[in-house]
Amino acid sequence: MTEPHPWRRYVALGDSFTEGIGDPEPASQGGHRGWADRVAEVLSAQVEGDFSYANLAIRGRLIRQILDEQVEPALALKPDLITISAGGNDIIRPGTDPDLIAGQFEGGIGRLKQSGATIVVFTGTDVAFSPVFRSIRGKVAIYNENIRAIAAKYDLIVADQWGLGAIQNARMWAPDRLHLNAYGHHEIARTVLAALNVPNDLQPDSPAPLPTVRWRQARAEDLVWAREYFVPWVLRRVRHQSSGDGLAPKRPAAGPVLTHRAD
Repeated sequence: MTEPHPWRRYVALGDSFTEGIGDPEPASQGGHRGWADRVAEVLSAQVEGDFSYANLAIRGRLIRQILDEQVEPALALKPDLITISAGGNDIIRPGTDPDLIAGQFEGGIGRLKQSGATIVVFTGTDVAFSPVFRSIRGKVAIYNENIRAIAAKYDLIVADQWGLGAIQNARMWAPDRLHLNAYGHHEIARTVLAALNVPNDLQPDSPAPLPTVRWRQARAEDLVWAREYFVPWVLRRVRHQSSGDGLAPKRPAAGPVLTHRAD
């Protein structure tokens, strides 16, 4: 008989990755589901009694903003499980230093360890498959090595995206090519649950195989993507704007988990 997992209060910290952008779901708080909601759903279904989940992530946040805005509220919720993904928006910015970003991350981890909670951190995706982000692959790799060292130092659990071949595929990503789609978030949920050693029924490529994309369609999609996503993203960088400006966390308080469609 499988032993039940020990967690009763889960808090997720981060940016758009953790907020669930790319995985729209009207029934979810904030209108997006994402991997963290999926993990919470599985954890909640496996316990008797109360299980609470809060998601403090806000899209577009840099690591300093995540640490300044989310760490103390997370500690106030008294979690016994924390996931934190931070630094991705910093890494993709030109001229940033992955070692300095990791130093900031470690400072936040030191504060979160005060909770006594189990903490899960993430390596970045191997972006070799992406023509847009292939050039920063080395920065991501350096940041990942820092993350692994921090995890070893503070006894953290690592959810390894770098080695997750399933998401190194453009069909796992939303049309903006910056965020995972529902399939990609599903795979991250499976990865997190595996890292936590929590058995589950989530299956690969669920709920259905992804369709193939013909060459001509792919090139047309490239032009649409550049016009609708890449150019506005560049303009926000120039104007020092963020997609999350003025937004609040989608689940600022720890509360019960409502399940959605099966996948």
